Amino acid sequence: MTALSEAAILVRSALEARGLETPMLDNGLTLDEKQQRITGLMTEMMDVLGLDLADDSLCETPKRIAKMYVREVFSGLDYAHFPKITLIDNKMKVDEMVQVRDISLTSTCEHHFVTIDGTATVAYIPRGKVIGLSKINRIVQFFARRPQVQERLTQQVLVALQALLESDDVAVSISAVHYCVKARGVMDSTSSTTTTSLGGIFKSRPDTRQEFLTGVGR
Repeated sequence: MTALSEAAILVRSALEARGLETPMLDNGLTLDEKQQRITGLMTEMMDVLGLDLADDSLCETPKRIAKMYVREVFSGLDYAHFPKITLIDNKMKVDEMVQVRDISLTSTCEHHFVTIDGTATVAYIPRGKVIGLSKINRIVQFFARRPQVQERLTQQVLVALQALLESDDVAVSISAVHYCVKARGVMDSTSSTTTTSLGGIFKSRPDTRQEFLTGVGR
């Protein structure tokens, strides 16, 4: 079992304390064991659907899906994959908003296991620490690589950054298209969903909140 980084342990503990961790249980299976089990289950499901697994186009599909779930689209369920975080002392005394816009994310709706496709905007006010900019993107993408609901995803990114930066002054906004709305059920191909989570002065100071929302485009 891979030892977790201090950042991963810190973030997971912060989410658990706030009741924002993704509902999951440690079943003791290795990644290879998970792939093997899912391959068998996908084979059974495709057989129930009446698909011919002897066909050369379908015969490897259960293995492909299992590898995709474990190693790619749901890799954020394993904190061993939490990104390596670079934090430096705020020696420059930066005290104005740092905002990263249009962070692309692809996630999966935990209710129907179909795609959530969107972008995130993340901002913070530097205090004692400054985080490497690409690490913000990686944190968003880590939490997106889970079965998710958008509201929880937004708050997970917020709390993770608050814990790492040791500051409440963080804001997150996500706008996304949900394929459980677009491709099934109501079949609405044009609607999108926006969620926002604000901490510290982003919540308490209207001018700072408005500066962030203007940057988001609201």
